[in-house]
Amino acid sequence: MQTNKVLQGWDIRSADAAQWIPWGGGDKARAKVLGEADGYTMTLIEAEAGYVGSEHEHTYAEFFYLIEGRIRNQGQVINQGDGYAASAGSVHSDFEVLAPAKYVIIWRI
Repeated sequence: MQTNKVLQGWDIRSADAAQWIPWGGGDKARAKVLGEADGYTMTLIEAEAGYVGSEHEHTYAEFFYLIEGRIRNQGQVINQGDGYAASAGSVHSDFEVLAPAKYVIIWRI
């Protein structure tokens, strides 16, 4: 009973147990949802070189951390260990995976 109270408001998931789902258009990326809270989703993504994200406007802030690989985002090359934060209202118009990549995005629709 105390365990339930301690975990109230928490969404803790095992990455090993989470199912891979397609990500974006085509078959160059897949994702696992690792947690959800207050409308935000934490997602682990694996993408092949050549994956290109579609242009969109961020309704809410988005946070990104590159675990491995290399990408180009908004004209900037991002390497392993780098990240970004995009404000609500920003337009995402340039995202391409340059080398096989694994990254985490925290986002909200």
